[in-house]
Amino acid sequence: MGGASDTAARNYSSRRTAGIVDPRAPVVFEDITTRTALAGFKHRSGGASKDYILEAPSGGVAIFDYDGDGRPDVYLLNGSSFGAERGTEKPPRAALYRNLGGWRFEDVTDKAGVTNERWGFGVAVGDYNNDGHPDMFVSNYGSSRLYRNNGDGTFTDVAEKAGVARKGWSTGATWGDYDGDGRLDLFVPGYVEFDLNHLPPRPGGNPQGEGICQYRGMPVFCGPRGLKGEGDSLYRQRADGTFEDVSQAAGVDDSNRYYGMASAFVDLNNDGLLDLVVTNDSTPNYLYLNKGGGKFEDFSYPSGTAVNEEGHEQASMGLALGDYDNDGLVDFYVTNFSDESNALYHNEGEGTFTDVTFRAGHGEATLPFLGWGTSFLDFDNDGWKDLIVANGHVYPGVDAQRWGTSYAQQVLLFRNLRNGRFERVAAAPRSGLAAALCGRGLAVGDLDGDGLLDVVINNADGSPVVLRNATRRPGHWLQLRLVGDPARRSPRDATGAVIRLTAAKLCQRVDAVSGAGYASQNDPRLHFGLGAAERVDRLEVKWPGGATEAFPVAGVDRILAIIQGKGE
Repeated sequence: MGGASDTAARNYSSRRTAGIVDPRAPVVFEDITTRTALAGFKHRSGGASKDYILEAPSGGVAIFDYDGDGRPDVYLLNGSSFGAERGTEKPPRAALYRNLGGWRFEDVTDKAGVTNERWGFGVAVGDYNNDGHPDMFVSNYGSSRLYRNNGDGTFTDVAEKAGVARKGWSTGATWGDYDGDGRLDLFVPGYVEFDLNHLPPRPGGNPQGEGICQYRGMPVFCGPRGLKGEGDSLYRQRADGTFEDVSQAAGVDDSNRYYGMASAFVDLNNDGLLDLVVTNDSTPNYLYLNKGGGKFEDFSYPSGTAVNEEGHEQASMGLALGDYDNDGLVDFYVTNFSDESNALYHNEGEGTFTDVTFRAGHGEATLPFLGWGTSFLDFDNDGWKDLIVANGHVYPGVDAQRWGTSYAQQVLLFRNLRNGRFERVAAAPRSGLAAALCGRGLAVGDLDGDGLLDVVINNADGSPVVLRNATRRPGHWLQLRLVGDPARRSPRDATGAVIRLTAAKLCQRVDAVSGAGYASQNDPRLHFGLGAAERVDRLEVKWPGGATEAFPVAGVDRILAIIQGKGE
């Protein structure tokens, strides 16, 4: 999250983070929040002045089909307050909205048993017990939860019984079968050791000016720099559905005590083993290569992803994964603090990356913004992955300054130009890209089944935003629901699978990833834009257990179930 420092001011007189619209621009995303029940949700994260770091990051969002009716549902995490944490007031609640179709949603939180009346931060979805029903790990400040899906529309918190009720401050978790036994394992980053009984100094709280943290001379909350970081946790799943902490043995325990934010299991070097990416706030990022045998190698600096191309640590809140240039290798994108650009890392193969941020068009465009949730998405279905970023500052006081930035900020949407570069998509007035938000968690999924990817953003201290994809003349599409076979050492939900699709001579790669973004979960169904192609020439799935199958595809513009063992 970056933050308190003596960073020199920069002149942003020609840049702003709110109110930038183009009357000639078409509406790409329509804000339809008020047409949905999600408008009734109100996020709360401490006090309005944000005196302490705990109040700033806020919560994630998940899009997934919890009840198996074919329509993706929405889960929104809530924060809390110091009064609620101390038991003097009622805590806010998370909310689960069942998708009824036609943009109608029903609040089923109480019935489902997923209120999570704790200070919530992250959510990662995975079918950890291979019963065909997606479960949720919810990371909190305090004790985290593992909501096991009972298959009848309800969940049970089994975190204590399963051994994953992690204490402290947990952030963006990820599921993945790193050891290849067909059972999902769980990685949870730790952020900051924060004690409600021993709070750091408040901004302006010391009349002598001692111990006050500042940003450009403005008093702000302290941290993360100067505060003690938490270690990270890797939980290996046993055959009986319980977990053991193998963080140190696997080499991913974060002995440096960096400030962990987002994480994802994904095969970065195409060796068939799930590697691990962890973004760390104001400290070097981690990239761990899976060496097999339950061990990881810290390849952060050799990979070129620990710091940016100037050798600087960045705030590193959000993480997007995707093969944006269709070369068969997974690239990734990291969102950062204002006065830092976001970072785009291009995969060069064998676990090495190049920071291509400025040459790809993400440098100057993102400098004044403070980025959080992010995702690659092919919003216009042309076969090339675009990118979206939710933004919002952490210091309310920036609105009183002349720094060219603001507390509430617009969403950034970047169109892939198919040549390694991106361009910012202009915001039509009163459209979903025009509104200034205190954005945090962001999730992507086709909520209305029209083949276009929609977006939900969880906003700090406000209602979420539901963005309906209104792209004109989009291309054809295909969506896949994967079903793995645990008997073949693939998790039932096939997390970790790699799908390669060829249509009209364009080969795309999409990976089944849990978590990522900023503490959020995209719809696990995998989406391919096909452009003008009216047929798929080849669809190949490399399952987590190592087997590869090809599947025939009859037609386009549809959702298909891809079941392991039913291919060629």
